[in-house]
Amino acid sequence: MLSRALISARPRPVKGWYVVMGGINSQNGSADWIACLTYKSTATATPSASDLDFLVAKARARNNRLGVTGMLLFENGCFLQTLEGPPTALESLWSSIQRDGRHNHIEVLSEHIVTARLFSDWDLLLDGRMDDLPRKPHPAAIAPPAMAEHIDRLVELSLNGDDLGLNTLVAGFADDGWTSDAILSLLIEPAARAMGDAWLDDLCSEIDLTIGLSMLQLAGHAVRYIPSPQTIRNSHYRVLLATAPGEAHMLGTTLLADQFLDAGWQVDMAFPTSEEALTNQVNAQHPDALDIGLSEALPRQHALASLRTTIEHSRLVAAEHPTVISVGGRLFADAVATAQSVGADHARKGVAGTSIRLAELVQQNRKR
Repeated sequence: MLSRALISARPRPVKGWYVVMGGINSQNGSADWIACLTYKSTATATPSASDLDFLVAKARARNNRLGVTGMLLFENGCFLQTLEGPPTALESLWSSIQRDGRHNHIEVLSEHIVTARLFSDWDLLLDGRMDDLPRKPHPAAIAPPAMAEHIDRLVELSLNGDDLGLNTLVAGFADDGWTSDAILSLLIEPAARAMGDAWLDDLCSEIDLTIGLSMLQLAGHAVRYIPSPQTIRNSHYRVLLATAPGEAHMLGTTLLADQFLDAGWQVDMAFPTSEEALTNQVNAQHPDALDIGLSEALPRQHALASLRTTIEHSRLVAAEHPTVISVGGRLFADAVATAQSVGADHARKGVAGTSIRLAELVQQNRKR
C-alpha cells in the first residue's frame, strides 16, 4: 500500500532566473517564477503510518512558514518528493533534507525554475503496488517497429529519471530535422500512453509512473524551441488550460501551455481540486477558450460523466462570454470518447495543432 501526503501552503510569487516550463500571469504580462526540485531517496528504516503522519505534520508547518508547497510519496521503502517555492527558502530546506537521517541514497531527478505552482491546493491521489516489478514496458503496439523502438527508449529513460539521457535523445531527433509537433505527437505522447499501459499491467509502480511523466514533461518543454512550420499569432485570445477536477496527471496541460504561449495567446493555468474551483476561475477570467485535460497516460472512462457535468456548468457561468471548450487526454487520443459525448466543442487527439483549431473556433464564436 502506498502512503501519500500533500505538503501544501499558500503560494508566494517570486521572480528569478530562467524559465523551463509553461505558465504566465496574463494580467500583467510578467512571469512569477519559483524554484522546483524533485528527488527520490531510500528510507533507512521502514516508517509506520504514525511516523509518516508525524513527518508530514511537521513538514506542513515548516513549509507554511517558508512559502513552500509540494508532494511527498512513500512506497516500497522509497521516498519521492517534489518541492517548490522561493529559491532562497528552498535552498535552506534542501540543506536540511539532505542531513535528515531518516533516508539516504538521495538522488536529484530535476531542479529548475517554474512560473506556476503545481501543488498549491491540489491533492494527488495515488495507488501503489508493493511488488518489485520490471521497469521496462512494452512499446505501443500500434507504432511502426522503428518508431516503437524510439518510444521504448523514451519510456526506459523516463522511468529511470535519466534527464540527461532523455534530453540528449530528444536533441538528436531535433538535429535529424524532426519538428516539435512531430516529437510530441509521434514520441512523447505515445510514450506517456506506453507508461500508462505498463502501470496497468503491473510493470511499473506509481512512483515510477510519476517520475516518468515528469521527465516527459521536461523533455516536451525542451522541444518548444524547435521551430514548427505552422504558427498563428493570436495575441487577443485568452485560454484557460486546466486539468479535470482532481486529475493527478498534467502532462498534456503543461505541454499545451508552451504551444499557446508560442502562438501569442494569453495563458492561464489551473489544477483544480473541485468543479467549483474550476467554474469560479472560468467566471472570473472569461477566457475565449477552455481546455480541460484528463490523463495522457491512463484511460479515465469513469471520469466521463463528471467531465460532462463540469462542461455543462462551465458553459452556464460563461454564458455572457461564450467560451470554446476543448477536452483532451488518452480517452480522446484513443477515440474511446468524443467531444460530443461530453458536450465539448473540440476533442484534441494530441497537443500539436490545438491552438490553431481553437483559434478557428473562437473566430467562429465571435462572428456569431
